[in-house]
Amino acid sequence: MASPPQRRRAARHQQPLAEDTGVTRRGASAGRKQPITVDVIVETALGIVEREGYAALTMRRVAAALETGPASLYAHVVNKEDLDDLLVGRLCAEIELPEPDPRTWRTQLIDVCTRIRDRYRRYPGTSLAALAVVPTNLETLRVSEGMLAIVLSGGIDPQTAAWAIDALFLYINAFCLENSLTDRSALDRDELPHRFAALPDSLPNTKRYAAELTAGTPEDRFEFTLGLILDGLGARNL
Repeated sequence: MASPPQRRRAARHQQPLAEDTGVTRRGASAGRKQPITVDVIVETALGIVEREGYAALTMRRVAAALETGPASLYAHVVNKEDLDDLLVGRLCAEIELPEPDPRTWRTQLIDVCTRIRDRYRRYPGTSLAALAVVPTNLETLRVSEGMLAIVLSGGIDPQTAAWAIDALFLYINAFCLENSLTDRSALDRDELPHRFAALPDSLPNTKRYAAELTAGTPEDRFEFTLGLILDGLGARNL
């Protein structure tokens, strides 16, 4: 039989995140702080990620920030995977979806992908959580549903549309994860053309096209890759 927290998690998957009555604090902090709820846990976790990065996020770290013990969190969140699912769902809840328009479906899809990217980039490394969990949060699924509806409105067959959405999410998550890692790297991207140009002659194309290989901002590359994916969708639909 499922434990109470697991039953709560299953219930969250059936309906939007509801107000949690919380656990009444006991001891010295009783009456001075807001009750611990799922919403409070998620907001605290996002704050940690925003300030310190996703690698710093643990159940113990969240508990310490709330001045409580980990057991208080487990009354609401099953485990770290459940917390990851909630974090991704919270970020997806802020994504507005357009009414699918067959005339502008490509632009609509690029806009939604860009919004997802920007949400993840605000919370460095959170895309790792998205890669690590099977999405079950209704807000995450709402965004996936909306993207699928946009692609289908463009006349793309359902199987191709379904796999395309999967590919888009994988690319967005990988792009954001790479950027969260390179942002912390000591490597200066401006040095790359010079390093490539100084490579041995056994790598002639890398030397010759060093400028092209390192050109563009991350945003330029993001939009370019989305264009490649969407061009491929159009070609398959001919």
